[in-house]
Amino acid sequence: MIAAAAGAGLVGGMSGAILLRRAWADRQRERPGTIAAGWALLAVIVLLDALWIGPVKGVALGIAAAGIGALLVVANGRVRRGARAGREALAPEPLEGPSRAWRGWLKALLAGPLGMTAGMAVAFCYAAWAPGDPRTRILIGGLLMPVVWALAMTWTLADQRLVRALAVLSGTTIGGFALAAMRGMA
Repeated sequence: MIAAAAGAGLVGGMSGAILLRRAWADRQRERPGTIAAGWALLAVIVLLDALWIGPVKGVALGIAAAGIGALLVVANGRVRRGARAGREALAPEPLEGPSRAWRGWLKALLAGPLGMTAGMAVAFCYAAWAPGDPRTRILIGGLLMPVVWALAMTWTLADQRLVRALAVLSGTTIGGFALAAMRGMA
């Protein structure tokens, strides 16, 4: 029964997507009837699945199956284009010109240990100042630390100005730990 409802949802999703694709592909003529028929078919499929196997499972299955059917229609009509001439990369290189070893080592030191201490400072500050149960604040602060560290590493490695990265990471570290210490003293 569920497999039949899923198959009906898949076929209905594909049919609705085909109607919508044809209506939207012809931009010269307005086709409001075809657009309305496509959306109505998608809604009817979800409603039929809900009536067929139950309101909760049916709606979930109808939406998922119709979405997969529509995705199959979209994937069938994809166009693969070659790379444009003259563009070798999507983004420019971070440092145009010869690289220097000391910049790499300095970026690694900034991104690694100093980024980690900045992440710890933000996590401690959150754990000290956020409202709620202390256990929840500590847990969220612990989960927040690697995310902030990853963001600090990404930003530091992408930034060309090493002094700016040093200033921001140092300021974040000092400010975060100072705010956490202030809350601890109060």
